[in-house]
Amino acid sequence: MESRPRQIETHHSLDERSLNDIISSGLSSPRPPRQLETVKSSECLEALLSPSIRSSAGTPREHHAFEPHPMIADAWEALRRSMVFFRSKPVGTIAALDPTEDSLNYNQVFVRDFVPSALAFLMNGEPEIVKNFLLKTLRLQSIEKRIDCFTLGEGVMPASFKVLHDPVRKTDTMIADFGESAIGRVAPVDSGFWWIILLRAYTKSTGDHTLADMPDCQRGMRLILTLCLADGFDTFPTLLCADGCCMVDRRMGIYGYPIEIQSLFFMALRSAKSLIKAEGDGKEFLERIDKRLHALSFHIREYFWLDHQQLNNIYRFKTEEYSHTAVNKFNVIPDSIPDWIFDFLPLKGGFFIGNVSPARMDFRWFAIGNFMAILSSLATSEQASAIMDLLEARWTELVGDMPLKVSYPAMEGHEWRIVTGCDPKNTRWSYHNAGSWPVILWMLTAACIKAGRPQIARRAIEQVETRLAKDGWPEYYDGKLGRYVGKQARKFQTWSIAGYLVAKMMLEDPSHLGMIGLEEDKKMKPSLTRSASWTA
Repeated sequence: MESRPRQIETHHSLDERSLNDIISSGLSSPRPPRQLETVKSSECLEALLSPSIRSSAGTPREHHAFEPHPMIADAWEALRRSMVFFRSKPVGTIAALDPTEDSLNYNQVFVRDFVPSALAFLMNGEPEIVKNFLLKTLRLQSIEKRIDCFTLGEGVMPASFKVLHDPVRKTDTMIADFGESAIGRVAPVDSGFWWIILLRAYTKSTGDHTLADMPDCQRGMRLILTLCLADGFDTFPTLLCADGCCMVDRRMGIYGYPIEIQSLFFMALRSAKSLIKAEGDGKEFLERIDKRLHALSFHIREYFWLDHQQLNNIYRFKTEEYSHTAVNKFNVIPDSIPDWIFDFLPLKGGFFIGNVSPARMDFRWFAIGNFMAILSSLATSEQASAIMDLLEARWTELVGDMPLKVSYPAMEGHEWRIVTGCDPKNTRWSYHNAGSWPVILWMLTAACIKAGRPQIARRAIEQVETRLAKDGWPEYYDGKLGRYVGKQARKFQTWSIAGYLVAKMMLEDPSHLGMIGLEEDKKMKPSLTRSASWTA
């Protein structure tokens, strides 16, 4: 394949040998439950990033006096209070435990919300709750899912579930929500992807392959991915989705091909590829996964990536081009490029934009999509470093006083009224409309370690530690800099608590990255080729 080289002067990400080293050293056997080791995180990271130190990793290391942050004990206590039990077994954590607010659906176990809690328990050597969660949600997948007179696909995973305790009959009942009760009645596309990703994390952390090898788990993974790999009318390898289908679960103009879903889809495909057995028709299914991975990686890396060079190319696009020689393949009108992006994008740095579809490019920054692209190796090492460069260059805009903006910039005025439908919760610089979400800290930390830039994560964690616990572990913050607790934010939000714990534990022991990070598959070569006009 002839490809247009993009030279970016950046730091190099971890090479395959270094990441494999820390996986084998840190994840070879299950860890007993423990509190955080009182070892300086700088020592662990130097050992991770320095080949000379890494070569002597087997020798005893001097422990320095270092007191863990007082937030850690408070966070673990709050996390354990949020645990949900089904027939005396832990099966998840509720979304929030705010005694000052009505529970609404915050007393349910959300699949996406439980992921950072699950990672925290796995890192602390407590896999039972994760295993129970995976099995219970798998059981819920098999029930019939109806919204009005329509039946959802068999592979759809629930957005959430709640456990009802009957003290008289002494029985527990589990009730799932597949979108029929959600705002907007949108099915959670990301739930199935998170379930597969978490199954791999459990397997990597415990070394226990029996769970993933169970026929029910094998069938569950296939059902989820069959929904995505089925033939249809799509001309792109990306997934076409409705608004509100993921963490951004309200109307925010992400309909089409949102980067968050594409990154999670890619990571779920790669995770399933390592878990699905090549027995019976499994080999054919794995070939379908491989084919989609090749096409998806090419599409996202080429058409969603934006740096200074690519922005200049789009700015000079001609329109109404026809035939396979077209350069402006999506017929994007250059006049539709928003003014803010020209000043926002530095000469050194780049990111995956929010959406690409016919005649439309959403230039907004979405944190989850970009960080998961790094963790799944959907982003090349050069692109991962460029995303880190962007974070450092635009720290005030993307991180501010309280990490981390879920999207940027905010929509306001006429655009906000049209796109959100005048949503009173998604006002400018609030909630999903460029609000600041502490939970994203764990994804940032993992991405920074994988990209070889742990100092960025350390800086963000230090900012979080100045306020998050004092403010009562809120769900999100408002304002351009994230200075104000969100006007409708729940306190003691579980994934804010768990996200901090995971970030701290990962920075203390970077070997934890192995359960959530994937190295680039060097055998993966894009099966598509550009037209000749791209290589001029």
